Amino acid sequence: METDYTRRRGILLPIFSLPSRYGIGTLGRTARRFIDVLSKSGASIWAILPTGVTGYGDSPYQSFSSFALNPYFLDLEELIGEGLLTEEECAACDFGADPGRVDYGRLYENRMPLLMTAYARASSRKGYENALRRYERTAPWLESYAQFMAIKDMTGGKPWYEWEDGLKNRVPAAMERISGKIACEVGFHKFVQMKLSRQWARLKAYANKKGVSIMGDIPIYCAYDSADCWAQRKNFRFDRYGRPKEIAGVPPDYFCEDGQLWGNPLYDWKFMKQDGFAFWLDRLRRAAELYDILRIDHFRGFASYYAVPYGAVNARVGKWRRTEGPALFDAVARAKLPLEIVAEDLGFITKSVRDLLKSTGFAGMQIMEFAFDGDRANPHINKRWNGDPEKLRNKVAYTGTHDNPTLAAWWQEQDEIIRANAQKYAGAEKMPYGIVKATAECDARIIIIPAADVLLLGAEARINSPGTASGNWTWRLTEDQCAAFGKKLKKLFN
Repeated sequence: METDYTRRRGILLPIFSLPSRYGIGTLGRTARRFIDVLSKSGASIWAILPTGVTGYGDSPYQSFSSFALNPYFLDLEELIGEGLLTEEECAACDFGADPGRVDYGRLYENRMPLLMTAYARASSRKGYENALRRYERTAPWLESYAQFMAIKDMTGGKPWYEWEDGLKNRVPAAMERISGKIACEVGFHKFVQMKLSRQWARLKAYANKKGVSIMGDIPIYCAYDSADCWAQRKNFRFDRYGRPKEIAGVPPDYFCEDGQLWGNPLYDWKFMKQDGFAFWLDRLRRAAELYDILRIDHFRGFASYYAVPYGAVNARVGKWRRTEGPALFDAVARAKLPLEIVAEDLGFITKSVRDLLKSTGFAGMQIMEFAFDGDRANPHINKRWNGDPEKLRNKVAYTGTHDNPTLAAWWQEQDEIIRANAQKYAGAEKMPYGIVKATAECDARIIIIPAADVLLLGAEARINSPGTASGNWTWRLTEDQCAAFGKKLKKLFN
């Protein structure tokens, strides 16, 4: 007898893709309105992308911290309501002219000065320091993160591995020497995280009250230029100069003859095991504070990982190396975290990856855009659910993810064989919406439909095109699209 699962369905929409008056989606009113739409339409999961602090390239998968939240998500309307900003101050800022796109350049220029104004007002209020001290006790990562960001501000944005040796290596005398110079900036970054933490807690509580779980997402690797690598260097395979010995990537394949160089430092799995996997357990405890469900990206890297020598011009010269993934997830199981985990098990999947996934009990993923090649062994194929809980499979089914074309754009590119196989799967439903409808009714225990696919939006709504350096992570729903989305979702899930 198979495990008796509970079937849940939800929507993928990044926080930055929410509409707002101030250039990017936030944790405020429009997020609550979106949760209302999900709840009324029968959706019980809101799937988002990583919520960390973004830098060059704007990718949420390359964050300055594995623990801090993105300052852009701090809701300005709530700060106005607290008297920390005024309507006039916010209205005077240019956050971009296109309501369907995030303009990160204008956000960088205008949003941070606004938040600094809010900090100056908040920090002068009675009781602020006591409130900050209480928050600091709940966030052991905060001090090093705030120092990291403050030094980065002081050095004009330079990565930590280009700082002078004393700061790069966190020599106590050097840190003490600059403490006065960066005190205001350190305080500012602590203020922003405290406010974000409060707004997030209220939003999560609101979602849970409405019967909606938040499904977060974390990358397996940390960015080289991050507070994690700067402050916790022993967890990574660095040389004594702070350079990675090897970097992450993937080997050559059908799609890329030179492979892919990701550039992320690799973990020192031997040290991590000796240390009881403290860094990973801290990451997952933080995730449990933020999310109800967690998708871990690039799960196959916990079975073995592809390592490329630092400085290599392509990924042809890499080697596969073993990890301590089984021991890590044994430690995670013993920790009994209040967090459901699902695994992104896409890519080059070996028996060791399948065995690790099975031993954890995590759900793997199915992508319907990959399912119609006619191969009966295709792991992305699923069936219509017959209503029997015992027949639900331990899978998370998507029409597509943030890295795929929208379903409507994908459909335009397919040949007649793929289209015929997809039509057979969808039945009499008109295409490509038939794939959306059939996915929503499939036998996976979790079903996630990107918001753009509910609306059948085209290439303009693609979130990310892997291998491209610009134009990604910018798509937003407009107010008009939100109204149409609610009506279509209700028909889809009811």
